[in-house]
Amino acid sequence: MSIIPSFFGGRRSNVFDPFSLDIWDPFQGISSAVGNIPESSQETAAIAGTRIDWKETAEAHVFKADLPGMKKEEVKVEVEDGRVLQISGERSKEHEEKNDKWHRVERSSGKFFRRFRLPENAKMDQVKAIMENGVLTVTVPKEEEKKPEVKAIDISG
Repeated sequence: MSIIPSFFGGRRSNVFDPFSLDIWDPFQGISSAVGNIPESSQETAAIAGTRIDWKETAEAHVFKADLPGMKKEEVKVEVEDGRVLQISGERSKEHEEKNDKWHRVERSSGKFFRRFRLPENAKMDQVKAIMENGVLTVTVPKEEEKKPEVKAIDISG
């Protein structure tokens, strides 16, 4: 029995079922009805907001991005304008067969692009990147902090 009738595409759900993963979206299907918002915009938005952690240690700036299912060939790490670290990539949409019946599509596809302006102490010529188990780690070493020379002055008198 349907608690919430579906006005867009015959989809039904039960809001009182605590185990249901199906969440009713009153706006689903509107983009195809309006015609000027691509259906893939929801998928692209999910990966476009790729979250990246940036921490600074005593030795380096370390960036970590979760990119599950992506290969290192699909990701680019670049240095732009001397102090801008750019991380980008694209996950292709899975090939669909006409005979396939999809029950749920939750994995995202599309492009992502993030840029970070690094401080003056970053050694941009020594950037290293490694992709391991779907986690991209970019390490940007820091220059050693120069300690000011302190010279003792004798006080006469």
